[in-house]
Amino acid sequence: MAHYQGTHRPSHHLTRRSFFTAGAAGLAATSLSACSGTSGTDTSAPPCPDLTRPTSLDDAAWAHVRAQFILEPGTAYMNNASLGMPPASVAEAVAAGYDALSREPLKGKTALGRAIAGRVVPGLASLFGAEPAEIVLTRNATEALHMGAVGVRLQPGDEVLMTTQEHPAGSRPWDYRATHHGVKVSKVFIPSPFETGEEVVRLVEEALTPATRVIAFCHVTRGGHLYPVRQLCALARERGIVSHVDGAQAVGMFPVDLHDLGCDTYSASLHKWLLGPMGTGVFYVRADARDRVESAFAFDATPEAPAYQPPGTTGLPVQAALSASLDFVETVGIDNIAARTRHLSDYLKARLAEMPGATILSGPTPATSCPGSTIFELEGVDAVEAVTLIAERAGIHIDEHQRDGHNAIRISTHVYNTTAEIDRVTEALDGLRSIPS
Repeated sequence: MAHYQGTHRPSHHLTRRSFFTAGAAGLAATSLSACSGTSGTDTSAPPCPDLTRPTSLDDAAWAHVRAQFILEPGTAYMNNASLGMPPASVAEAVAAGYDALSREPLKGKTALGRAIAGRVVPGLASLFGAEPAEIVLTRNATEALHMGAVGVRLQPGDEVLMTTQEHPAGSRPWDYRATHHGVKVSKVFIPSPFETGEEVVRLVEEALTPATRVIAFCHVTRGGHLYPVRQLCALARERGIVSHVDGAQAVGMFPVDLHDLGCDTYSASLHKWLLGPMGTGVFYVRADARDRVESAFAFDATPEAPAYQPPGTTGLPVQAALSASLDFVETVGIDNIAARTRHLSDYLKARLAEMPGATILSGPTPATSCPGSTIFELEGVDAVEAVTLIAERAGIHIDEHQRDGHNAIRISTHVYNTTAEIDRVTEALDGLRSIPS
């Protein structure tokens, strides 16, 4: 993985005056300001160092990146796959947007709208290898997945094929279609973990029937298994089947090129690995698939004017603050983020391999496991109880993965984590085995 020397990037502060005078281009530059002392919450703290692109994978090279976050001292956050921890610049951008709306509602609304149209949507499209017209902002992946499922043109008896590893947010919209529209929903069993991507493709292909009209699957599962998305989408395209992809655990962790993947729809949360504000998501419909995926809202939509955007008032300050998230990812580099999260996960797996009674369940190769999430079982330890105990006794936030037949723990590491925190969590986990049940 390539790593690049970053150049100095000046800090910017989004004040009320600059918010009103800046258009979309100005708002795009208002990220990565000092993470302490600029919001009035801790005036004694020094400002963060300027954010630059790290030149190696070790903790020291990422210390200035970690400094952009304002997590309470003594707390280790390792549950990013559930909810990302935005850097201070993102929190400040949200606050500045609401401040602008409160002081000058019409001017604030106009400026926020310009920022979203001129920076956020084009920036997401560029990051995801899509066209701006193919990108729609949503509140989260769940909303986007529902929009895609409701919008696909299906007749009673048509089949939707899902895998057994889908998140409820991905499966429930199809249950809705089954209940209300007579669509048949089938599931293909995928082992956890699976050995190769070819195994997944083979299992999906064998489960297809003449009635299959949609294949719905995750890019990365909740347990961190990395699916062969490009091959599955190619299989669907060859059969005239719509490919419906849940990317909630993918975008922001490693490069995602939607045109290269060839999917018809793609849904994702932006408040996880992209470190956006809570309540942000994206819905993608490939331009050539608009005749097969209708708007869930507009009765008069056409392929030329698809009207996928959810109607009504939206959280403009939250959506506009994605410009700060994009600045963060673009400055650090998505390739560097992928390499750093893989480095931390590999370090965690090495520590777990030394722990008696630990069984690593994440995929055996980088081709089958995502960079940042690791699942494992610990003999004699209940995963749900472990999550609570680790939080209460050690101030470390992790998650459980009691599904797919596992009594597993999930640790999801992002760029703000360190190897020292991994040492700390493995020591705490090892200590759980000595606690009487």
